[in-house]
Formats: sequence, C-alpha cells, structure tokens
Amino acid sequence: MKTPPLCTFSIVACDLSVPAWGVAVASKFLAAGAVVSWARAGAGAVATQAHAKVPFGTQGLNLMASGLSAEQALTRLIAGDEGRAQRQVGLVDVQGRAAAYTGEACMDWAGDRVGQGYACQGNILTGPETLDAMADAYERTPGALEQRLLAALDAGDRAGGDRRGKQSAGLLVVKPGGGYGGDNDRYLDLRVDDDPDPVGRLAHLLALHALYFGASDGDALLPIDGTLAAELQTVLIRQGYLDGPASGAWDAASVDAFWRFVGTENLEERWSPDAPDALDPVVLDFIRGRFPG
Repeated sequence: MKTPPLCTFSIVACDLSVPAWGVAVASKFLAAGAVVSWARAGAGAVATQAHAKVPFGTQGLNLMASGLSAEQALTRLIAGDEGRAQRQVGLVDVQGRAAAYTGEACMDWAGDRVGQGYACQGNILTGPETLDAMADAYERTPGALEQRLLAALDAGDRAGGDRRGKQSAGLLVVKPGGGYGGDNDRYLDLRVDDDPDPVGRLAHLLALHALYFGASDGDALLPIDGTLAAELQTVLIRQGYLDGPASGAWDAASVDAFWRFVGTENLEERWSPDAPDALDPVVLDFIRGRFPG
C-alpha cells in the first residue's frame, strides 16, 4: 500500500531558560500530531513530515542526545535515506540550535525557515507566507513556549496553511520532570485528530490544560467570605453535593462537599482542603462559566 504524503506545516522550538522543547503541527491529515511530533527533555525536538519517515523522530532525538547538533543529526538522517528527496524534517537540539531540510521532490509549495531556537517547515502550502507568518508570530509572542508555539501555528493557519484544507493539529512540550506526577518529561501532549477548526480547538485544549495543571497565584487568592460561600454552596446544592440551604457559613460539611466537587471536576491542583478558606479566581471563573446561576 502506498503511504499518503503528510502535507503539513509545523514548528520545532525550545526555551532554554526553563528548559523546554516542543513541536506544534497542523495538517489536512488525520491525527498528524501522532506522526510528526517528537521531543525529549535533554535531547531536543523533531518534526518529520511530507513522505514522513517516522523513525527520524527517535533517531534524531538519539543522535542529539549523544551530543550531535541539530545540523549534524539532520545530515546523518538524510545521508542514509534513499527517499530523502520526498522528506521534510525540522530539528532543535539541547543547546537550542535548529536545522531544517526540505527535499526537492516535496510537493509545492514547500520550504522551511530557521531562526534562533526554532525551525518552521511546511509542504503543499498556499505559499511562503504561511512560514513567514509562523516565524514572525513565534519571534514576537511573549510567554511560555507552548503559547509561542500555538501563536506560530495560528498565524500560519490564518496566513493560508495547508492548501488542501484543515483536519488535525497537535502541540507537544517536554521539560525535565514536567509530566504528570513529576517522574517524566511530557509536560503537555494535546491533539485534535479530526476537526473542522483544529487549531482553534487546540487553543481551547491549551486553556483547559492551564486551568487543570497551572499553578495558583497565592497573592491572588480570594477569601471565601459569606457571600462567596453562599454562591459556592448554591452550586454544590444544585449539583447534589450538599444539602441546603445556602447559609453562607463555610463549615466542615461545605468544605467536604466542595472537595468532592473539586475531585469530580479535576481541580485538585487549584484547591485543597488543607487551605480551605481561599479560592483561586481561575477556579471561580470556571465554576461561574460551567455552572451559571
């Protein structure tokens, strides 16, 4: 069976101040993120696409982990590949050096852009404006690596993107000890495998990731006074966690009910009965949006 080309646009990048490495990708291809995106803390990140050679992901990471630069690893990958004319690859290494390759047989429009700590690449695009927009957005966007990667992906999407249309998108970021439980590097791995607006949906998932796994700002916590307690109790009563009425007294029964509510909504990173008398405003906004009065 002939393998269809993975026509897409992507960016690999790093933030050495964290340190973190990541890949963002969008394509008119089912579940592109599952094929294109590879990253490992202490090694770097790889995007493999066009007639994608999937082993380039692990091979590229292993080469960079062994001490090779992104350019050296890329040279090694391409040199041993008889199908290199149809490949497209982007890499960024542990020191933030980036490299990209676009084979001469990749389908138009195809190309790449390499900047400080990042590389953008794409094929079957509407034109070079997609990669130009991605590079510009990445360089201009402040904040965490995942926000900059998403900004680049969104800019490329708006500039034209895959000229065949839209279907999937993915965002992968790794950092040492950054994964769930702290014993792995997979800080976030978000994918939209089949959607009419995959980049927009990916932005929604990233916002949810920040809600569920982001750290609370201790200086911004709201005291649960009588008014706020009554508001929370009303939600708990409506959702079946607490018997009424909403008294405004934040007592042991209310704390216990709210903890069960927090467990159901996966908000344990944002509230704990160990500090029961204050609430993250991010959680309050979530509650008001999800359970309007």
